[in-house]
Amino acid sequence: MAKRRGNPNWGKPEPIGPIIPVVTSFEQAVKEFKLAPDQYLRSTRLREWARRNKNSKFIPETLLQAWGFEIESTL
Repeated sequence: MAKRRGNPNWGKPEPIGPIIPVVTSFEQAVKEFKLAPDQYLRSTRLREWARRNKNSKFIPETLLQAWGFEIESTL
């Protein structure tokens, strides 16, 4: 008998498991700094964190614009 080649599951739908929410680095920083959403703009610690991480981590675009940060595009 000849050896079968290829993936036998090719074309079959992937099993869908439970969707697990992912906490972003921004949300972790906000929790660490104990900030409420109305405190984001005034927080100097969050602003400094965002300045260091603006090109590698998710930060809401509205905050970046409010702080006047430029984003380096890799596209």
